[in-house]
Amino acid sequence: MGKVLFTVFFPPPGTQANSLQSIGQVQFLACMPGKAQALLASRTSATDQGERGNLLNNYHIFYKAGATQMSDVITDPKTKHQASMLANRIKKRFKHLHKRFMREGLEVFRLYDWDIPEIRAVVDWYGGHLVIAEYMREQSKPHWLPAMAEAAAVALGVPMEKVHLKKRHAGIRDGKRYGRLDRTDEKIIMGERDLKFWINPCDFVDTGLFSDHRNTRAMVRELAEGKRFLNLYCYTASFTCYAAAGGALQSLSIDRSQGNLDWAGENFRLNGVDEKTHRLLQADAMDHLKILKKNGETFSLAMVDPPSYSSARDKGKTFDIAEDHPELLHRVLDVIEKGGTVFFSTNHQGFEPLMDSLRVREIEEITQKTIPEDYQSKRKKIHRCWRILV
Repeated sequence: MGKVLFTVFFPPPGTQANSLQSIGQVQFLACMPGKAQALLASRTSATDQGERGNLLNNYHIFYKAGATQMSDVITDPKTKHQASMLANRIKKRFKHLHKRFMREGLEVFRLYDWDIPEIRAVVDWYGGHLVIAEYMREQSKPHWLPAMAEAAAVALGVPMEKVHLKKRHAGIRDGKRYGRLDRTDEKIIMGERDLKFWINPCDFVDTGLFSDHRNTRAMVRELAEGKRFLNLYCYTASFTCYAAAGGALQSLSIDRSQGNLDWAGENFRLNGVDEKTHRLLQADAMDHLKILKKNGETFSLAMVDPPSYSSARDKGKTFDIAEDHPELLHRVLDVIEKGGTVFFSTNHQGFEPLMDSLRVREIEEITQKTIPEDYQSKRKKIHRCWRILV
């Protein structure tokens, strides 16, 4: 009889993060004892290899003779019941969304987001992969998330090597939302309408594409023809790919992370975006807006999607969207031509806009239009978004 090795990562004691923390891929491996021991040895030996060691030192191992699936290890009736409920929910949701979204060319979408109060999880579909996150509680049992993962995988027929688990913790604000968590360097290509993007489901808090903004990207594309587009806090520049596809004459995409910009460059090449016409710049957005104004460089379309909070350790500066968004928007408007359009978005829960001082033609909150149906939730808004007409 074979045996199954389950691995689950938990952050080191005292670690806090507001967003997702990788716990690696759950391994459901039917294997002989020697093979299992070799696998475990290969993983634990990686603890001597620097950065990955901090992750691997925190794996909890569940190993049971004769086990062929997680249900053979998990005996808690409550967990089994919750796993069954989750499986039923996402199976129905997948059936409702998948064929229609595939016809629209959407390979990335949300299946579940804490819809059932006692099942504190998020399940996202990435074209045959599942990214599953748990909203952590101190009383969470080590086996809970792997049990939910197996239930989801079985319900949708997804192999366990394509299931990627993360945990969400309360604490640090989302200034670290793009931090590296692992170094698998696994990347897959996912389609969104007629464009494609590189996705990394394992190594970072976020995967490289914020699918909740696909409607906003479509709006940018509709307005982009003949425009000069400014993309601030661009991350992997999916908005710029849309603007280029919509006929933008030029663009400037700014992010403080060179890693994000390298990723953006890969997305450009994947979609045939000319990097000479569509520039990528490593800079602090707030600071560089002053330089753009000084140089007389202007734009007719902009996307502004800053983090809720960030800090520049080398400069000792912080950005807090609750306090700093009025100044940010004033600086943006300094480089937007009359008749231009600015999209401003935040995922800060509890955000209160302070925009009365902006001298513009119109400010309209368009959140209901920008949040896709798979991200609609009674519990919270995944983001808020405004369209500002100059």
